[in-house]
Amino acid sequence: MLDIKFIRENAKLVKQSIKNRNKKADVDQILELDKERRELIAKIDEERMKARAQRVGNLVQDIKNKVDMKTLKKRQILFKVLHKQKQEIKKLEEKLKATEELLKIMIQDIPNIPQEDVPVGVDESANKQVRKVGAVPKLKNPKDHEELGKALDIIDTERATKISGSRFCYLKGASASLQFALIQYTHDLLVKKEKFVPIIPPVIVKRETAASSGHPEAVGDEAYHLDQDDQFLVGTSEQSILPMYKDEILEEKQLPLRYLGYSTCFRREAGSYGKDVKGILRQHQFDKLEMFVFCKPEDSKHEHENLLRLEEELMKGLELPYRVMLLSTGDMGFPSTKTYDIETWIPSQEKYRETHSCSNCTDYQTRNLNIRFKRSVIARSVYSRDAAIPSKPTTEYVHALNGTAFAIGRILIAILENNQQPDGSILVPQALQKYTGFKVIK
Repeated sequence: MLDIKFIRENAKLVKQSIKNRNKKADVDQILELDKERRELIAKIDEERMKARAQRVGNLVQDIKNKVDMKTLKKRQILFKVLHKQKQEIKKLEEKLKATEELLKIMIQDIPNIPQEDVPVGVDESANKQVRKVGAVPKLKNPKDHEELGKALDIIDTERATKISGSRFCYLKGASASLQFALIQYTHDLLVKKEKFVPIIPPVIVKRETAASSGHPEAVGDEAYHLDQDDQFLVGTSEQSILPMYKDEILEEKQLPLRYLGYSTCFRREAGSYGKDVKGILRQHQFDKLEMFVFCKPEDSKHEHENLLRLEEELMKGLELPYRVMLLSTGDMGFPSTKTYDIETWIPSQEKYRETHSCSNCTDYQTRNLNIRFKRSVIARSVYSRDAAIPSKPTTEYVHALNGTAFAIGRILIAILENNQQPDGSILVPQALQKYTGFKVIK
């Protein structure tokens, strides 16, 4: 969520951002609640000081005058006054707690502030193409991945539907080997070369953990909910890597922390009925390799561009045609301040489809989770570049970023369809051949 101080000092910018992102949030009511909260805090402090002064005054009077019946009588009256003040403070504290809880809920309706170069638009139609890489293959009557997978006996959706329902599949034989190859290929680049830390996170998280990601869908109809324990299956490993340092203060020298997560992910695909029902494009269960970064605020823009660079390096290694898209204000995820998508060419559909995404979420998520770091000098705020730089040691929220290395199912589709041969066989990308042990699927 956004800092209430930032909202207070930049109300006009926040309102324009909400409008640009095609969302709804009542900034004026939030500011009223904030004002009420601050007034309550001041009133509670005032009442506490009064009570303290009366107790001290009574003690001084007792020292000056020996305790006698007259003094005891006054003390009884004072005790009544103090008890009344205590009850009044309790009421004010209860009202403050309710106000703060409502304020927090309302602030969470405000998405992150887009960076200045993000195109303004209500939906994906306003997304901006940054570049296009690789030539689209010239295929005569290309088959789709489901037809290819069935003919080669490497993808079985029919038996999966029989035992699990629609939008599930068996990957077997060469397709399963391709998945393992993709994992090892990614590991070699990101872990061995780029020094990312590999991590296999939990795939079940508590409600409060899922909600803290700032993605409304993490606890919405899109998510799988375990009723008995009030827990959720993750839709991406971001949801369990992000909260790993909840309520912790990291040391500056630890940053940046770069992780390569691997997990199974689960999505109901609510609202997608009738869309992409064939094959494995929209599965309820899929495996994903995800990059995640914790860094200092002044480094997050660089880290974001680096995530995109790595996504492109992975894609270029597979020699798949793709394009990079800068998402508009109306198409970005709620916590993101800037998002790039990579869309890969899918021959059977004759269009580019999203296979990767990378987002800079600044401190929007880490503020929810109270993830901070300690350093001696604070860099200028990402929103207030002209602010003075304090010189004394302090703590500050880290910035969090995420980027897809590979969503396995979608990249398998791209590999199968773009490398299909007239005889129905599939050429394995050269970068994966040393891991698969074969060059052709036939």
